[in-house]
Amino acid sequence: MQVKKSEKPTPRGVYRPKFTFFHPNPKGTGTAVSMEVHPAHDNIEGSIFLSAANQLTVGDRTGDAPVYPRFDWENKMTVRLCFEDLCQILLVLRGQCESINEGRGLFHSTSEFNTRIGFRHLIEPVSGYSLELSRMPVKPGACEQRARILFTDAEAFGISEAISGSMATICFGMPMVIRRDEAAVKENCAQQNQKSRYVAA
Repeated sequence: MQVKKSEKPTPRGVYRPKFTFFHPNPKGTGTAVSMEVHPAHDNIEGSIFLSAANQLTVGDRTGDAPVYPRFDWENKMTVRLCFEDLCQILLVLRGQCESINEGRGLFHSTSEFNTRIGFRHLIEPVSGYSLELSRMPVKPGACEQRARILFTDAEAFGISEAISGSMATICFGMPMVIRRDEAAVKENCAQQNQKSRYVAA
C-alpha cells in the first residue's frame, strides 16, 4: 500500500488536502481511493467526497529508474458521502454490522448516474474491508463503471478514526470567531436585570 498527498504546489487557501490509498497489483486490476473533507458552511451540509480510480499501468520497479503504476483519475468515480452515509460506514468499521444495509449498500441517483456504494467486512479469503462502487449512466447504451478496493484491518482502523474526527466539521463547519455585538449584550443584561427585579418584587 502507498499513501501520499498531492505534491503539486498550489496557492495557500486554495488547496484542499486529500488522503489517498494506492492499491496496485501485478495484474493491473488495482484501485486507488482518495478522500476529501468538505466542512459544513452557510446552509450547506458537510460531507466527505470519495473518489475511486482504476489502475491503468502495472509499472516497473526494477532498475535504477522505477516506474510506478498509474491510475485513471480522468475517469474516476466520485461520490458525496453525507452524514447518514458516513454513519452507515462507521457502523461497519466499528463491528456493529457486517455490511451496509445488510449487503444492499447505499444508492445515489443524479440526473447523469445511478451509483451503488457497497461496504462490508470480510474474513475470508483475507481479513479486511471491501469498498465497491458501481455506476450506471442514465444515458441509454452507456457502459457501467466498477471499482473495488480491499482495505486492511489497519487501514480500516485509520479510516474509522479519520471519519470520526471529521464529524464535528461535517456537522458544524469550521469554528469562527465572531465579533460580539456589545449593544445587544448590554440590552440583554438590562432585560435580565429587569426580570430579576420583577421576580424579587
